[in-house]
Amino acid sequence: MSRLLAIDTSSSWCSVALSTGSEQPLFRHEKLSSAASQHLLPWIDALLQEAKLELQDLDAIAVNIGPGAFTGVRLGLAVTQGLALSANLPVIPVMSLDAIAAQFHQGRLSNHQATNLVVAIDARMDEVYWAQYQLQLNAQAERISDAHLSAPELVELSEADIVIGSAILEYGDRLLTPDTIIKQDQIGAHALGVLICAQAMWDQGMQIPVAQLEPLYVRNKVAFTTEERLHHGLLK
Repeated sequence: MSRLLAIDTSSSWCSVALSTGSEQPLFRHEKLSSAASQHLLPWIDALLQEAKLELQDLDAIAVNIGPGAFTGVRLGLAVTQGLALSANLPVIPVMSLDAIAAQFHQGRLSNHQATNLVVAIDARMDEVYWAQYQLQLNAQAERISDAHLSAPELVELSEADIVIGSAILEYGDRLLTPDTIIKQDQIGAHALGVLICAQAMWDQGMQIPVAQLEPLYVRNKVAFTTEERLHHGLLK
């Protein structure tokens, strides 16, 4: 197995994982919000020291490119760019929804007979980021739709067996889920999910030069106008 560093700061959680090539990955994962910028680099240094590795010993650096919190996604990309440039390493861009699906699939599928998964996370501004996945034993969770941005009521759940993600906690009463759907609201962005996706992408030669690394913006508009804020009840 390759030596990969995975970074995820796409949410209020700061998350770093390191695959050493043979043993179980090393990782740190804490809810830090804006304090993530103060801890990310020290955590990376600590994991490398624990693994007795230098940055140059790695094969690639993987990072969650979004969708997610704008500032958090930019932080993860900026740190990845700096590290990759300094060590002349390729990078592996991982979409947040794919990472969440991969982590759930690896850790929870044995407890369920589900085959159709929807990952839905809070996008703020009264909207949800979501995508559909096919689950199969002994295989990666396969995304079968684009990443979407919509109102909670418009998330397509007609074929879903399981819905996971932070949107359930925020918009549960507006997600039109049948009673038979299993819902998991505590599964969110995590560097271990990024690492799972990154390993599969590395095996397929999907790493890219750091100069090509870009965030994934599903939403083009990141703020309401005053009129729109009044309309949505955000101003009084």
